[in-house]
Amino acid sequence: MSFAPDLTETLARARGDLRMGVPVVLAGEEGAALVLAAETLSEERLRDARALGEADLALTGRRAETLKARAYDGDIARVALPADAGLTWVQAVADPKDDLAQPMKGPLRTRRGGDPSLHRLALTLVKSARLLPAALVVPLADGSGFAATHGISLLDAAQAAPHLTRLAALDHVVTARVPLRAAEDARLHIFRPADGSEEHYAIEIGRPDRSGAVLARLHSACFTGDLLGSLKCDCGPQLNAALTQMGEEGAGILLYLNQEGRGIGLANKMRAYALQDQGFDTVEANHRLGFEDDERDFRLGAQMLERLGVGRVRLLTNNPAKIARMEESGIAVAERVPLKVGETRFNHHYLATKAAKSGHLL
Repeated sequence: MSFAPDLTETLARARGDLRMGVPVVLAGEEGAALVLAAETLSEERLRDARALGEADLALTGRRAETLKARAYDGDIARVALPADAGLTWVQAVADPKDDLAQPMKGPLRTRRGGDPSLHRLALTLVKSARLLPAALVVPLADGSGFAATHGISLLDAAQAAPHLTRLAALDHVVTARVPLRAAEDARLHIFRPADGSEEHYAIEIGRPDRSGAVLARLHSACFTGDLLGSLKCDCGPQLNAALTQMGEEGAGILLYLNQEGRGIGLANKMRAYALQDQGFDTVEANHRLGFEDDERDFRLGAQMLERLGVGRVRLLTNNPAKIARMEESGIAVAERVPLKVGETRFNHHYLATKAAKSGHLL
């Protein structure tokens, strides 16, 4: 009998630890390292980590490009912490909010040579916790011993790396009738990922014919647009228009994916909004934060459709990437149904950027 957590459970615990500022240990054939998220780092833990040895601040290639730091490893940069670097310096390098007010943070010395795989894994783990993609990484001589001594989570790097990119299995939790303004004959399905991440929802209108192409939409959660009626995006109008069309046709499925801010989380989305107020467009803002244009995983939607017995769809979307991901995941897209609503004077530039830089069909 064993009550010890398995790898999936340990990774969920590690994400929670990092969000609270608690370090984790990564161990692999190339060595071991103590990892702390820059966003939740404290002065005390920074001091203690530096006492262990030479520390690096791992950044994504996108953030390194903004800082004019050489990313010798391509997708990441290992920035050597200067001897006098304190918490203010670490967080200024990690967070672009004051880049324009305080542009000079270097020169930044980045490492080359050696194995960067633990740094890369550290960034993947921090991003999965919906934190700024920046991590303090300190080499350890004995990772398992250190983790046991300090009671912190230990992750086997070789096992954890592929697990973090693997799509978690979804458990269909419950279904209940929920009459909507757009359609009184509606049911809500709740799906819970096995990795402990956010739940996702499917709103089923009527009784769609599974033998044909079902009218469907993959809609990413947008707290500001869907709930607050924000005019900075077109998410709320798209949500309502999709449900209305499904109600008028008498059948359809809307997948509500909890991937706020194109998969970077609400806090980072607000950071991106603050950067947009400084004059950057939506793609530039994501890059300055250290993220890609779009961090969402649309395979989730395909898995939900499969669980609901749907194999062909008429997809309500302006985003060709959604069509491609559905086809790659085994869901046939019989038709793209345009969804052009919600343009305002506040989001005109945002929509133009999505069309010009992200290929949206607007």
